[in-house]
Amino acid sequence: QVLLVESGGGLVQAGGSLRLSCAASGFSLGNYAIGWFRQAPGKERERVSCISYSGGMTNHVDSVKGPFTISRDDAKNTAYLQMNSLKAEDTAVYYCAAVFYYSWDYAISCPSQYAYKYWGQGTQVTVSS
Repeated sequence: QVLLVESGGGLVQAGGSLRLSCAASGFSLGNYAIGWFRQAPGKERERVSCISYSGGMTNHVDSVKGPFTISRDDAKNTAYLQMNSLKAEDTAVYYCAAVFYYSWDYAISCPSQYAYKYWGQGTQVTVSS
């Protein structure tokens, strides 16, 4: 069974940090492009960060560039989203997603949610102001 499981969410004060993990089971995360998305109450799901299947390219939505970092450890079959300097507007359910061997120009943007095949169940991040 193919699964992506997010963890690491929680309640944090503004200015704090969290590291989200996205663990894959049932398949090898290597050669999969990974994306992180978030959805706040009453809003549409939005792209946050992405990393290419090789791990050599990343991108982030402008609002999180600098404070957020995406990474992957294929040996651990896990991807990460390090979130620093969190703000109240970062409050959302965060999802990771994966797609096999997806080519994209990461220098321009992250792929849309429709490019990704596998999704996790989400983890809640709440930032108190």
